[in-house]
Amino acid sequence: MGNSRDICVTGARLFFLPVETRVPLKFGVETLRSVTCARVAVEVRGTAGKTAVGWGETPLSVQWVWPGVLPYEERHEVLKAFCVQLTAAYVRFECSGHPMEIGYAFLESQLPDLLQQFNLTRSGREIPWLAALVCCASFDIALHDAYGMLHECPVYDTYNGEWMNADLAAFITSAADAAISFEGRFPADYIDSPHLLSLPAWHLVGGLDKLEEEERDGTDPKDGYPVFLREWIRRDKLFCLKVKLRGNDMDWDYSRLVTVGRIAVEEGVLYLTADFNCTVTDPEYVVVILDRLLVDEPRLYGMILYVEQPFPYDLDQYQIDVHCVSARKPLFMDESAHDWRMIMRGRELGWTGVALKTCKTQTGALLSLCWAKAHGMTLMVQDLTNPMLAQIPHVLLAAHGGTIMGVETNAMQFYPEASSREALVHPGLYQRRSGRVDLSSIRGNGFGYQVANIERPLPEAACIIE
Repeated sequence: MGNSRDICVTGARLFFLPVETRVPLKFGVETLRSVTCARVAVEVRGTAGKTAVGWGETPLSVQWVWPGVLPYEERHEVLKAFCVQLTAAYVRFECSGHPMEIGYAFLESQLPDLLQQFNLTRSGREIPWLAALVCCASFDIALHDAYGMLHECPVYDTYNGEWMNADLAAFITSAADAAISFEGRFPADYIDSPHLLSLPAWHLVGGLDKLEEEERDGTDPKDGYPVFLREWIRRDKLFCLKVKLRGNDMDWDYSRLVTVGRIAVEEGVLYLTADFNCTVTDPEYVVVILDRLLVDEPRLYGMILYVEQPFPYDLDQYQIDVHCVSARKPLFMDESAHDWRMIMRGRELGWTGVALKTCKTQTGALLSLCWAKAHGMTLMVQDLTNPMLAQIPHVLLAAHGGTIMGVETNAMQFYPEASSREALVHPGLYQRRSGRVDLSSIRGNGFGYQVANIERPLPEAACIIE
């Protein structure tokens, strides 16, 4: 089954854009000081022979997608090598249709085998599934953008029965305890048509971030950007703070939450969230911190909007019943929410919300959104410190997703200059004013990048398949 609007992939180019952080960002037990962004151009052809090019970009955040003891550079180079293999695989995949259909088919029938083959000779050094998804995301995002470019419309206007060949029942099924049918339903039935041109912005308080002026030690960058938390709050008029915690040091975590919370109260911040970085294995750890806050710091407890992913990525290996946590605060899956199936497993264990990320593919994020909304789960859209083009599909997902509160966006904290070219076209996306990001410059076809107006010099392509 097909229609006259179907497309197929005819070519792809892969670029690697290195970015250095201005201050370190701690992920669990590791620290991020640089990142490589995979930028992809995908060419598609329509049924009438017309062609178009779409763009996608994702940071290959090694510490987040592939935590472990292997040296950083080894993991980094392996992820880049897998991206090169994906370039050829994506072009040679013979499938036509809407991007949701092509993207889903690739994720289901191609990516698992590609990953298995890639990992065959890498005993003890296998790429995890989350890393494979992040490598694939740039291609998938570019495919969606190309579809909109070919048909000269915003891609979010196409997630419905007028454009798609198959309804959601072809992709997802409901939980056994839910009387839900996806037949005759499309992503458009679950996504919002945003009327607001701005979103509340969440600021990340990293584990190594300095909070007060007295923490100055001579190592701080002198580049005109804020260094200390109070500076950021005052300059950007922030009212949402996400606090990174350790998850293995209860005293430190509690103290950090209280210290940041008290600054937040003094500076007029309204909302907090706590991110335990997947290092907790006993729910009692989180319960003790929350209950202590409730008794000793009730105002701070009330400001916590939700708790993010305290527990390990692999829900099958770590089948932790988390109802005792979600009974206290909304509990959001992040790293574990690879796809709608994992979200269904998380719901069974007591998770109540999902933090969506475009870095797990646009296709997968939309299917997860639809499944979670249909089952009454709350949504958030979380950052992977997205710079440059990666920021645009990220904020668009939040604008259409109906999140609990805005969008997390922190690239302007850790590498603000990386997006200087894109900021000339989209000034409101790469800085926060009145605690918000401004989406009004996103317009036009596909994801509304306006790539032709962004004078971004690209390095030599790492791979070209035509």
